[in-house]
Amino acid sequence: MTASTPRGGRRWQIGTLLGIGILVNYFDRISLSVAAPQLQSEFHLDNSDLGLLFSAFFWTYALLQIPTGMILDRFGVSKVGRWGAFLWGVAATLTALAGGFGGIFAARALLGVAEAPGFPASSKATGYWFPRRERAMATAIFDAAAKFSNVIGVPLVALAVVHLGWRWGFGLTAVLSLLYFIAFWAIYRDPSKDSKLSAEEYRHIVDGGATPEGGAQGGSLQMLGYLLRQRKVWGLSIGFAAYGYVFYLFLTWLPGYLVQSMHMSILKSAWFSAIPWMFATLSDLLVGGWLIDHLIARGHDETRVRKGVLLGGMLLGLAVFGTTTTQDPYIAIIWITIALSGLAAAAPVGWSLPSLIAPQGGTGTVGGIMNFANNMMGAIAPIVTGIIVGSTHSFSNAFLVAGVMLLIGMAAFVFLLGRIEPIPEPASQAGAADHSAKRSAA
Repeated sequence: MTASTPRGGRRWQIGTLLGIGILVNYFDRISLSVAAPQLQSEFHLDNSDLGLLFSAFFWTYALLQIPTGMILDRFGVSKVGRWGAFLWGVAATLTALAGGFGGIFAARALLGVAEAPGFPASSKATGYWFPRRERAMATAIFDAAAKFSNVIGVPLVALAVVHLGWRWGFGLTAVLSLLYFIAFWAIYRDPSKDSKLSAEEYRHIVDGGATPEGGAQGGSLQMLGYLLRQRKVWGLSIGFAAYGYVFYLFLTWLPGYLVQSMHMSILKSAWFSAIPWMFATLSDLLVGGWLIDHLIARGHDETRVRKGVLLGGMLLGLAVFGTTTTQDPYIAIIWITIALSGLAAAAPVGWSLPSLIAPQGGTGTVGGIMNFANNMMGAIAPIVTGIIVGSTHSFSNAFLVAGVMLLIGMAAFVFLLGRIEPIPEPASQAGAADHSAKRSAA
């Protein structure tokens, strides 16, 4: 933190609002995995069918990440965030009313469209609202919400599904989505337009290295083309895709794994599923958030701190290999808890990077590129897992694939990402090239 911290905490109120949004966002996502056993029975679905349903959300969500990032950089967090939140509730309502596989698939695909701005918008807003030395904790708030959603959301949705039927599980998330839409509409503004932000706190934010507000210089398409040529962007995207593969495997299949492989009931699997996600939430906030900001504030090198947590967390994620060695549900949950806790510590680092490395006006686009790669794995992991489990009647090979993906991601972070510092502005890059050309000609 800076030497003097201003009175008031409008920025932390905004950070909490963003965290609540991601929490509701993930209630929508996990509801299908909890309702899956009832859907499987009612509509006579096999594991491959479930894999396709789990992936429906991620196809549209992933494919829209780059366009959404560009739209965010063009129209801003307020407008895009409001309409996205409204559509969450519409998609959840349509899922509750669906009459079969096709209807559920279409509704989940619409949910992917609606939630596409969620993480890039939160990352962009955090860049606007927080100085660099508070960025890790601010990012951890909304990223930890994704993990914590499984702690309270899975049991909550499971109670609705078991006692009221699977349609009420989606109805519950529809109501929560509508309430968040109202809250976001009423509360969120960018710092320069927020009447409740004091001048003292605004100076603290800006002087601390907050991302400048404003659009991309030269247009969104030019910025996209420029960023796609940057090695840092590729390293970040490949590494985060590996994280996404394992994260979404557990997000979609963990309750099913406990029901099918460990022979648990829906309610028991929900409570067991909450254990690793609880530890992941704490790891996200304490290691990925507080510890990083604390070490940087004490003068430690920013790149070493962030990359150390990033790679250390991915290394712990390799505990996923341990699940292949046991049929004991308690031992399996321990291995999964270690893996998810490590990945949770690494995740806020990944989500803080777009605002830390992007040139002005490019944070949303960098976040969109990164999250496109991440969520393509969200589309692929459920299908691959469903196919493997369906053909082998075991999750062991599915977990082995997940571990290999993490090794690839660690290599990308080490060899491609490099130092955590801003990518040069496109105009500066062009100016440097012109200067070099003139010197060569002379």
